[in-house]
Amino acid sequence: MTYQDPRGPHRDPDPRTARYESGYNPDSRAYSRQDPYAEPYRDPYPADGPAAPGGYVEQPRPDRAPRRGPDVNPVTFAGGVVMTGVVTGLAAWLVAWIIAAFVEKVNESGKLGVWNPVAASEIWFGVVGFLCALAAGALWYVLQLITPAPNQFYRWIVGLLLVAAVLIPILTYQQTSVGIETAILHFVIGLPPLTIIPAMGVKSLQR
Repeated sequence: MTYQDPRGPHRDPDPRTARYESGYNPDSRAYSRQDPYAEPYRDPYPADGPAAPGGYVEQPRPDRAPRRGPDVNPVTFAGGVVMTGVVTGLAAWLVAWIIAAFVEKVNESGKLGVWNPVAASEIWFGVVGFLCALAAGALWYVLQLITPAPNQFYRWIVGLLLVAAVLIPILTYQQTSVGIETAILHFVIGLPPLTIIPAMGVKSLQR
C-alpha cells in the first residue's frame, strides 16, 4: 500500500476550496434538504371549491342577477298615485267652480257682456286632473327604469309641459279672458303632479 501525501501537487491544500470545486455548495444543500416525515402541501382552496367539514366539496354560489328597476313598494306607490289624482281632481274641480261662479256674477251685472270661459262642466276638469296625475305617476316609474337621474328628468318634462299648457291657451285663444281661465285651470291641474309625485315616489322606495 502506497501512502499519498495530501500536500502533493494534485490536491488543493485548502479543503474549503476543494469542496467548491467538486460542486458542493453549502447554501444550496441546506435549502434543498427535505424532511422525510413532513406531510405534502395541500391547497386549502382547490379550484373546484373549498372542502367542507363533512368531506364534500362546496360548490360556489352563483351571483344574483342585478335587480332591474326601482325597489318600490307597489302598494304604497299605487296608493300615493291614486291620492295624488284625487287631490288634483278636487283642486281642478274647485277652481273651475269658483271661476264659473265668478262668471255668473259678472254676467248678471252686465258689465263685461257675455263671458263664459268654462265651456265644459266643472266635473270634466276634475276627471282630467285625476287622469293627468295617473299619467304622471306612470311617467315617474318609467323614468326610474330607463334614466340615471329620474327625478330631474321628471321635473323637467312635467315642468315644460306645464309651461306649455299655461301659455298656449293665452296665445292661441281668440278671447283673452277664455285663454286666461283655461291657463289657470291647466296650472292647477299640473302643479300637484309636479310637486307631489316625486316626493311620494321617494317615500315609496324600500331602503
